[in-house]
Amino acid sequence: MPILNDYDGMRARAERMAMGGRPYVCVTMGDPAGIGPEIAVKAIAPGGLLGCCMPFVVGDCGVIREAAGFMADGPGGAPGPGRVTVRAIRDPADGDYAAGVVNVMEACRGGRPGTGRLRMGEATAEAGAMGLACIREAAGLALSGKADAVATAPVNKRAMRLVDGRFIGHTEELARIAGVPDARTMFQVGPLRIFFLTRHVSLREACGAVTKANVMKGIEDCSEALAGLAGVSPSLAVAGLNPHSGDGGLFGVEELREIEPAVSEMRRRGYDVHGPVPADSVFHLAEVGRYGAVLALYHDQGHIAAKALGFSRTVSVTLGLPFVRTSVDHGTAYDIAGKGMADEGSMFEAIKVAAGYASGAKGAAGRAVTRR
Repeated sequence: MPILNDYDGMRARAERMAMGGRPYVCVTMGDPAGIGPEIAVKAIAPGGLLGCCMPFVVGDCGVIREAAGFMADGPGGAPGPGRVTVRAIRDPADGDYAAGVVNVMEACRGGRPGTGRLRMGEATAEAGAMGLACIREAAGLALSGKADAVATAPVNKRAMRLVDGRFIGHTEELARIAGVPDARTMFQVGPLRIFFLTRHVSLREACGAVTKANVMKGIEDCSEALAGLAGVSPSLAVAGLNPHSGDGGLFGVEELREIEPAVSEMRRRGYDVHGPVPADSVFHLAEVGRYGAVLALYHDQGHIAAKALGFSRTVSVTLGLPFVRTSVDHGTAYDIAGKGMADEGSMFEAIKVAAGYASGAKGAAGRAVTRR
């Protein structure tokens, strides 16, 4: 797929936001054999997001219609089975943005009519091809300015690699399409924002990666990403590695030898960075507004904090792309796919956060938004 010029798209989005319009949020259906279609419908159909955005789905109309059958009547008259209208559109501007309506742009041209032809809960090339088509369609819409933000439902890497053996993940694919060299992931749950120095490595390897050079690079990258979020404090706290941040060397020397020198040097260069702050308090301090975000040093240090605060509300935000992209913080849940059991909470939050950042609203709060 060719790299697209995003200048016109950025200008179109800026003009739309300047006129006070609600942003168009493109929601991918994800892997059609997983829970993606179900959570997309459950998040959009009740209409609770309409106060902050105009959400539409890119995917397969047949799959989305079957997913709509999982809707149950809820409090306040939320649409149930038979009361959700799946409406095919050719352009986001053609959508009918109203409670009970799910607008769908067909991304799987020549694809399959619904999940009857799919093996639910299984990683197949057919499902992978549909999931990949959704990612590419969404990226194209965002780069052209027809969508103001993208919120992605989960895909299965095994299924994707049956189609494209080079596929690593959503973030890498979107960065490739957009032509950017790197993109960084930030977790958000409520007001708490978390970056990661290391992610998918062993704890032993993560500790070894806590060097002055790596921490300085992490501070630089995260601070620049944070500064690009409208209305968000640029202050960054670096979490400590050891108990009580080492307590002056009593419980480890990484703070003294690596982290403190890195923070001091970056402060000297003008960065609004603080730390190391003991990990047992830094996330709370960021949640209450002391810092704009936290740089966690390893995977579980940040994930535990986010998921303890809001397991079903944690959102992954990709920074460094020429458009806003958010994602749920969970997988395809093949074990419950097609059973109507999926919780749409993270999908709802992902759309809301995407709309907030697209609108430049502090903390992605935007206009009043309610989940029914």
